[in-house]
Amino acid sequence: MTKALLVVDVQNDFCPGGALAVPGGDAIVPVINQMMAHYETVILTQDWHPQGHSSFASSHSDKSPFDTTPMPYGVQVLWPDHCVQGTNGAAFHADLRTDADLIIRKGFRPQIDSYSAFFENDQSTPTGLFGYLKERNIKDLTLVGLATDFCVAFSALDAVRLGFSVKVELDACRAIDMEGSLKAALEKMQNAGIIIGQL
Repeated sequence: MTKALLVVDVQNDFCPGGALAVPGGDAIVPVINQMMAHYETVILTQDWHPQGHSSFASSHSDKSPFDTTPMPYGVQVLWPDHCVQGTNGAAFHADLRTDADLIIRKGFRPQIDSYSAFFENDQSTPTGLFGYLKERNIKDLTLVGLATDFCVAFSALDAVRLGFSVKVELDACRAIDMEGSLKAALEKMQNAGIIIGQL
């Protein structure tokens, strides 16, 4: 099979009640579970930050969550502490099927954030996912998960850049939508040739 389902960051901290909750984030879990049955290859990503990660607002004395700050790799949005390694917040949502072929952990390097399933935010440090997909001869990716306008969009855009055929199923995604970020992300994805689907 040349198709895979890439499930992005469906973790407790991104669901209602979590440290960085995406509105309706838990509503997509049953939809994703149903979709998994139609893919021979399923890959999960997991945000996996160490304590004191540089993308946390708490690591910057003069900053608040959702402020931005320059980093060596570009402007970084500063987030509430979230998905800290080994915590319940970093765990996958309890109802999500986790019988996947591969789990990719990202964001574990203290000095650099990672939205994409393929690269850290410097756009050059790889996660290893590309090599895995290439060896499996997978060419078509369907992306679902959290959040549409950040980790899903960054992953989808990188996937197209790496030569994959990409579809994002909006019914199995939810967005943060910070200052128009959803509209901007959708435009970028459409301009890149990504299919924006609705089940």
